[in-house]
Amino acid sequence: SEANLDGRTTFSFILDQFFSCYTKNNHFNMKFIILVALFAVAAADSYKAAEYAPKYEAPKYEEVTYAPQPYSFGYDVQDKESYNDFDHSEKSDSYGVTGSYRVALPDGRTQIVTYKADKDGYTADVKFEGEAKYPEYKEAEYKPAAYPAPAYKAPEYKAPAYPKY
Repeated sequence: SEANLDGRTTFSFILDQFFSCYTKNNHFNMKFIILVALFAVAAADSYKAAEYAPKYEAPKYEEVTYAPQPYSFGYDVQDKESYNDFDHSEKSDSYGVTGSYRVALPDGRTQIVTYKADKDGYTADVKFEGEAKYPEYKEAEYKPAAYPAPAYKAPEYKAPAYPKY
């Protein structure tokens, strides 16, 4: 066999040299390697099939009950610059909530809502004060533009040069 091929040692030459040194023990070595490989395969853990997910208990929820806490609040906004005019007041005892709010609507009316919420549900009484006033439609006057639209010159460039065949 050839030892050099363009200055490189060939793989087959190395294998030939290795196995020729161990010709007496070659069969024993191969049997030993196969025996070790079979033992490794036999000793390996087998793949277990997937198990069902564990069953967990349903979460337990203990509802916390608090003692009734009565409250009362109110506010009033009158901002003439932004035309905001509204108020709200509410109070609660141990058994329900009562309150009212008032809002100035854009049409000039005032909406007043008085409500009550208790064990029987929510009840609201809605009233309106004033009369709705809508502005009359006025057609806008035509006004020409202050300046004429800008006029641009056509671009000046040479015609494209096409190849001649």
